[in-house]
Amino acid sequence: MNYLAHSFLTFSDGQIVGQFLEDFIRNKDRYSFPKDIQDGITLHRAVDTFTDSHPAIHEAKKAFSPLVRLYAGAFVDVAMDYFVATDLSLYSLAEWKAHSLRVYRVLNEHNEWLPENFKIMLAKMEKDDWLYNYREDWGIKFSMRNVLNKAKYLSPDIPVFEAFLKNKPFLQECYNDFFPDLLDHAKGINAMIQMDHK
Repeated sequence: MNYLAHSFLTFSDGQIVGQFLEDFIRNKDRYSFPKDIQDGITLHRAVDTFTDSHPAIHEAKKAFSPLVRLYAGAFVDVAMDYFVATDLSLYSLAEWKAHSLRVYRVLNEHNEWLPENFKIMLAKMEKDDWLYNYREDWGIKFSMRNVLNKAKYLSPDIPVFEAFLKNKPFLQECYNDFFPDLLDHAKGINAMIQMDHK
């Protein structure tokens, strides 16, 4: 999953920080953080493992794999953030806006734990309000372009955004089959984390 989904699948401020840090730290460094941030790292990994094994995600990859092959999962992650952002059964528009503002506030309040490369990205994320704007086609286009630019073996001209638009109804069905299962899984992982604290 991408940034919005990871930020939504949290149960504390510390978990928000950990969910974002996971992709920016070395495995051996995870135990140097406070326990609640470690919990977010654990939750991030559980979310990714569950996502990668879900049949609906394997189906969703078919929308992108002819163009990007092994990178299809990265573009599915971005696409899923669009459907999370537009899922009004989770939050209203006002609640999604409040969620994005809360995430930026929490991350900035934990500035001491953030790597420099993450701080640079966070400034851009907050300035352009990435989390809220994943609901817009242009927000997804921007995010997919970023993935293309970072990928070593992909041309920046590959029409992945066009594939997203073409396959949006199919990807919506994949999201509908997948995200309730992921939400239940995240709640279960958090319950186990809380039991470990007792």
